[in-house]
Amino acid sequence: MDYADFIDRKTHGGAESGFEPLFMPGYLFDFQADLVDWSVRKGRAAIFADCGLGKTPISLVWSQNIVQKTNGRVLFLTTLAVAAQIKKEAEKFGIEVVRSRDGTGLGHITITNYESLHHFSPDDFVGVACDESSILKSFDGARKSEITRFMRKVPYRLLVTATAAPNDFIELGTSSEALGYLGHMDMLNKFFKNDLNNSAQGRMRGEVIKWRFKGHAERPFWRWVCSWARACRKPSDLGFDDSRFILPELIENQHVVEARTLPDGMLFALPAAGLKEQRDERRRTIAERCEKVASLVANTGQPALVWCHLNDEGDLLESLIPDAVQVSGSDSDEAKEEKLIAFAEGQARVLVTKPKIGAWGLNFQHCNHVTFFPSHSFEQYYQSIRRCWRFGQTRPVTVDIVATEGESDVLKNLQRKARQADQMFANLVAEMNQELGIHRINKLNTKEELPSWL
Repeated sequence: MDYADFIDRKTHGGAESGFEPLFMPGYLFDFQADLVDWSVRKGRAAIFADCGLGKTPISLVWSQNIVQKTNGRVLFLTTLAVAAQIKKEAEKFGIEVVRSRDGTGLGHITITNYESLHHFSPDDFVGVACDESSILKSFDGARKSEITRFMRKVPYRLLVTATAAPNDFIELGTSSEALGYLGHMDMLNKFFKNDLNNSAQGRMRGEVIKWRFKGHAERPFWRWVCSWARACRKPSDLGFDDSRFILPELIENQHVVEARTLPDGMLFALPAAGLKEQRDERRRTIAERCEKVASLVANTGQPALVWCHLNDEGDLLESLIPDAVQVSGSDSDEAKEEKLIAFAEGQARVLVTKPKIGAWGLNFQHCNHVTFFPSHSFEQYYQSIRRCWRFGQTRPVTVDIVATEGESDVLKNLQRKARQADQMFANLVAEMNQELGIHRINKLNTKEELPSWL
């Protein structure tokens, strides 16, 4: 054994626990088939693929392979209202899928939403596929732990999402732990250093723990991630042709509205400093911002997707836009699903909802007009826009971002998080290509466009 082999054996990587694929249908694109082949052989894997690249057929074919190999059951977890959409996709692809809300009537592949997981037992399944897995970190600690514990008890596991940890690299530990590789804290201790040198004591004192890469640990970290994950924002990231996956134009319009009232003691508007002032700014300007959104979408006669963050914003927008349908947190799961599907099928012209309710997994390519109130969550922004601006969209997509002068620091924070997201994918793709020896066939094929205001 030479020194290079010795060092390579010391590298912490994801183990192979899968098998050679038994089912590879012809309707998959070449890069999709490549991802299925890799993930089935891996057994426990994550796929970070951009919106519209076919994560649903990839997940369904992966699930069918597990069924054919084991004759066991696979549980397909997804977000609210997406279960019905995936069931239709499965029928189109000729894969038999059963939907269950309460853990009864199981099929070889059973689809349910994350909120219904407590009705199911891991003893009934040999595989779990988690659609839009980045939403795991949006759940509270108890729900996230429930999902992770459930997955630990099944041998085959798949995570798929478009936005894996765009704001903070260490959130990748959530995915690693769910797949059965390094636990979250094990990952932190191996690759990162916290500024307090003792995270447990820091948490007890209520201090914010900040983590940074250990010296020379950044590249080994990305190499480790690539041992259990694949990432692509376009097929050429995996060495395939992009020609059928070129997005239409994204048109960004930023609208700065003037606040009618200023904070006490202020003669003119200033950027809100800190979360408290930013929240006060948002609540104080609800009417001005909602009126601007209504003026942009009320009389166009075209579908529009209107995102909000506060209940008062949603209620006012619904009242200002005559043919708008609002999906709110107080609606039952059945009512939410009914309204979301109605918009997807063109039965409702304008949909008003919050990103945390409807920004994951749904396909709204029939709509090419989006409005958004900025927040500190880049992932919410990215997912909200990508419901419409995704592969399969045939028209340019217009995004109207409505903010006040006081929210300028919020926009700056989104710029920073956008750069972090690009850095994460660049590192993942670079290490992945080095590992696989991939040479892109079209280096200058497509230029990825960032929003003009980022």
